[in-house]
Amino acid sequence: VIITKLLPTPFPSQKPITMSGNDVMLSKEQENDADVRRVDQERIGRFGRLNARLHEARSEREELKKKMERVEDASTELMMGAGDRVSVRLGDAFFETSEEEATERCENIVEGLQAEVDGLDEEVDGIVAEQEELKVLLYARFGSSINLEESGPPRA
Repeated sequence: VIITKLLPTPFPSQKPITMSGNDVMLSKEQENDADVRRVDQERIGRFGRLNARLHEARSEREELKKKMERVEDASTELMMGAGDRVSVRLGDAFFETSEEEATERCENIVEGLQAEVDGLDEEVDGIVAEQEELKVLLYARFGSSINLEESGPPRA
């Protein structure tokens, strides 16, 4: 989240000057001299916290999907077995069980992981919706003087 309030350019006809990376100097017409009120600060702070949680939730979701894929692969391997007893790891210990019980356990783990992934998907959707509401409010107040996008120049 970036708020930019830049000094006027010495030449009004001058176009925005790219300074480095995503920093853009705004032309006089693009500047917004709106004061930052407490409610604006709270909205910007809320947006930042939501953005941090959004990245965390997406990362957690990817880790859960990888774990779920590994468990599904193990379940598939169990189905290809000859009906023998198998060793299953539970924490730091291994115990022997039938392929059927191990497969059932894998299926239960996958169901639990899928429920967690679904919960994170709902959380991500809620965060994105709230961020969109905050974007509307903040862009209406600050125009192109604020950048709430992941990357790129401020919105026009």
